[in-house]
Amino acid sequence: MAEPVSSIRNLGPASDVSFARAGIHSADELRAIGADAAYTRLLENGAKPHFIGYYVIVMGLQGRPWNDCQGSEKQALRQKFDVLKAKFGTKPREEAKFEQILDRIGIMPAKK
Repeated sequence: MAEPVSSIRNLGPASDVSFARAGIHSADELRAIGADAAYTRLLENGAKPHFIGYYVIVMGLQGRPWNDCQGSEKQALRQKFDVLKAKFGTKPREEAKFEQILDRIGIMPAKK
């Protein structure tokens, strides 16, 4: 039987639910796709962006405690997180999708 996502350091039982919603059902699947792809899938499936949540995954996949991330390493991860987050904006996915529909049918002015 496959190990749950929560068997990875720093990730608890709630992670199993969140990752399953994103189509990641085991620790091996998470390890195979890596932190960036996994975090992107979480965002695609409605998770709200949170920097600590991102680097907890990165550190866990390296077998390190979440609070081990410091200094220049933390700054570099922040830059990667900001790039991932920017792809999704700051609005929840459903709200962004709704606005896209309104834009398409001419209800809202086009964004510049």
